[in-house]
Amino acid sequence: MEDKAPGESLKLEFEVAKEDFARAGEASSNIKKVLRQLGIDAQIIRKVAIATYEAEINIVIHSDGGEITLYIYPEFIKIIAKDKGPGIENIELAMKEGYSTASNKVRELGFGAGMGLPNMKRCSDKFSIESERGKSTIVTMIINMNEGGGNHDDH
Repeated sequence: MEDKAPGESLKLEFEVAKEDFARAGEASSNIKKVLRQLGIDAQIIRKVAIATYEAEINIVIHSDGGEITLYIYPEFIKIIAKDKGPGIENIELAMKEGYSTASNKVRELGFGAGMGLPNMKRCSDKFSIESERGKSTIVTMIINMNEGGGNHDDH
């Protein structure tokens, strides 16, 4: 007894505040709980949790705040992380493992290792990033549900 049309998505939205290290990780933690309740495969949940956590931390560290929106479709999960600026000067450089513009204060807190964007890309089946200096950064990630042929009985 579905109350949604086939292919319709479930949408989750989370606000992420600038420099709010006390709450950093809350959105990804809540997303993980929802996906577990929906019975999503553990490997998929792990990828989504890593991708959303890295996106969330990047918003906390590098931006003026933003939001993470998750769409859950039968075939895939789409994650959109959008901040309020200031944008990424050099996306190619930002995608290199270990490259970070995080401050020493942020590094002392244990963040800013330069693995956020590379980890997001690694967890995604499709990954795109749009950014321009002085504007928002929008990271879009797609994680397919049917990993390995979609057999969810192989626990």
